Amino acid sequence: MCALKCTDSPVAYPAARDKARGALLGLAVGDALGATVEFMSPDEIRSRYGIHDKMTGGGWLYLRPGQVTDDTEMSIAIARAIVDRGTFDIAAVAESLANWLIGKPVDVGSTCSQGISRYLIKRTLEAPKSDWHAGNGAAMRMGPVALASFCAPENLGRWSLEQARFTHNHPLSDDACLMIGQLVHAALAGQGKVGMYKIARSYPEFAFEPFNGKAGGYIVETMAAVLSSFFDTDTFEDCIVTTVNLGQDADTTGAIAGLIAGAHYDVNSIPRRWLGKLDPKIREELSLLAEKLLALGLSNSKIFQVLD
Repeated sequence: MCALKCTDSPVAYPAARDKARGALLGLAVGDALGATVEFMSPDEIRSRYGIHDKMTGGGWLYLRPGQVTDDTEMSIAIARAIVDRGTFDIAAVAESLANWLIGKPVDVGSTCSQGISRYLIKRTLEAPKSDWHAGNGAAMRMGPVALASFCAPENLGRWSLEQARFTHNHPLSDDACLMIGQLVHAALAGQGKVGMYKIARSYPEFAFEPFNGKAGGYIVETMAAVLSSFFDTDTFEDCIVTTVNLGQDADTTGAIAGLIAGAHYDVNSIPRRWLGKLDPKIREELSLLAEKLLALGLSNSKIFQVLD
């Protein structure tokens, strides 16, 4: 069986592939499940659903069951740009996101909309620094960059900041994107929760122990909610259910939790009842993009080896 040697220990390629697919498909199911209860409080969720664990759609956007939002759609736009160009190119990413926005998506955050609109008018690839850019709109779309830079950590830093600062130029957003990328890399490499926990604890601004219950769009709250749910549960399903039942910015916390948990537990851990609700075209494209992004990450690596 082919193995990858780009970390301290060899990683079987089929395992890394399944984890990559789990990352992007986990992102989508977390997004779709969380969108139903976005902007609701935990008490409101309990009153209406008991425990929200079914792909029912609805919510303030009146979505179809399994329909995704901007979290997944922007990630797909970035993934397509990376795959089409064969590497990360911020100009290609900008064009892909601009085309997405022009297509009038079902939802788009204000900072993302402003950043993409700035590009359409001024053709600039970086937003000016702003205290208002400490939201989670850049972190939620880190999946493609993380996969495409696997085994090439020197690319992760530059690409993460370029994609983040296209719309969000704030140190907290920068750090969240870097941490997410590192967590996904650790998961793909099979380092397990011990290694991932060390990474999370190295970013004290996102302290999650003890967790205060806040899960809003402020990136500090978003990451604390995601990390608390991930490290306090033992399955993909429990992680996502715990995350989205916090309500608040539940589509984005669900998406980021799904990305990280999917990379850790792999695609086979995602409940079929959730995967089956996704649009088949989106499900198939995410699976294919995940494999292509992983292949790019390996091809761009200077330390990657294939072990027979």
